[in-house]
Amino acid sequence: MKLNPEELEEMIEPVEKTDLIYGIDDRPPFKEALFAALQHLLAIFVAIITPPLIIAGALKLDLETTGFLVSMALFASGISTFIQCRRIGPIGAKLLCIQGTSFSFIGPIITAGLAGGLPLIFGACIAAAPIEMVISRTFKYMRSIITPLVSGIVVLLIGLSLIKVGIVSCGGGYGAMDNGTFGSIRNIGVAATVLLSVLFFNRCKNKYLRMSSIVLGLCIGYALAYFLGMVDMAAASSQSLMGFNIPMPFKYGLDLNFSAFVAIGLVYLITAIEATGDVTANSMISGKSIEGEGYLKRVSGGVLADGVNSFIAGIFNSFPNSIFAQNNGIIQLTGVASRYVGYYIAGMLVLLGLFPVVGVVFSLMPDPVLGGATLLMFGTVAAAGIRIIASQEINRKATLVLAVSLSLGLGVELMPDILNTAPEAIKGIFSSGITTGGLAAIFANVLIRVKEDKTE
Repeated sequence: MKLNPEELEEMIEPVEKTDLIYGIDDRPPFKEALFAALQHLLAIFVAIITPPLIIAGALKLDLETTGFLVSMALFASGISTFIQCRRIGPIGAKLLCIQGTSFSFIGPIITAGLAGGLPLIFGACIAAAPIEMVISRTFKYMRSIITPLVSGIVVLLIGLSLIKVGIVSCGGGYGAMDNGTFGSIRNIGVAATVLLSVLFFNRCKNKYLRMSSIVLGLCIGYALAYFLGMVDMAAASSQSLMGFNIPMPFKYGLDLNFSAFVAIGLVYLITAIEATGDVTANSMISGKSIEGEGYLKRVSGGVLADGVNSFIAGIFNSFPNSIFAQNNGIIQLTGVASRYVGYYIAGMLVLLGLFPVVGVVFSLMPDPVLGGATLLMFGTVAAAGIRIIASQEINRKATLVLAVSLSLGLGVELMPDILNTAPEAIKGIFSSGITTGGLAAIFANVLIRVKEDKTE
């Protein structure tokens, strides 16, 4: 049998000893592959649908549009996961890498949406996606600029800014602000029930309860909200629950401005670094080397797929995708690293995206139910940023970079009126604390030079 150079290279590449039951290129039997795929699906489903629900809530979109955005998020995640696992040409890590809608873009997307609606969102996401594609070809040079310290600061700012979004949902969302019920006992009680349920199941010894803790918490909160009369079933027509969702490229049109491009482009820079870490961790867990040509090919392909998949997602009216780190834990838990399991996951996600009932059911979910779950998830994002920062040596230079970026980033987030008299172009770029803090971190890291006094 004649092997092509790529197959020969992968056979020669050293494989680390692991406790895996099925390796990357093994093909598990149907039942075992399906069971492993279902476990991954439980871990990612809520994370995929949450960003479109939050964005739709902030933009006050109608039920039909919200349901369609949720469905397209699932559909785009399925396509993206298949590309990552399969590798098409240079595109894809060829690992069991699961892709889903990224939380990191929520802040800049909401800002863009408030300025220009869905056309501006999708236009900016598509236009900025090539940034990550370019970085995938040169990421080893970019890492000297976007260091782990810079990446950690941006991840921390993303988490902190999203916590505000989670709190708004816990209080009842923007609709509750308009009708005067924001922060009512009923809203806070439902959100607290979901939060406590998620914590309870996450602390259980049973691994299946832990993996599905967020799904179970949402189900409990949804049921409680229904009995309290918070679910408006009349809003869902029988037509919206039947038939299929036909993906329609550019359904909402495209628009673009420089401010939205810069804000979203910066997040693409950071997700490229995050994707590098995710592919590295996945390689280690899967028994592959994390050095050499094979490793560089996996990382480069994974980051390139991140950008290409986000571009495709924008075409199909969905938001940027990124590799989900939580699935690395499930690979360890199940002992199944086979990329062929990713094909099952991709198929499930595409099928779920084609049925309108899935999007409508989750679109009817009251804001406090979603808020109770996302508050914990967003806090975890902030905690991840702190862990990345803490893994670095916090010397005088690092302290100054932290001080400058956090002061500016959180300052804009807490007091946006500081930009009221600024030109529109400046206001558009720096109105997001993530963008302001992220740019400050990059420039401060490059420009600040501190000579440490070894006698201190």
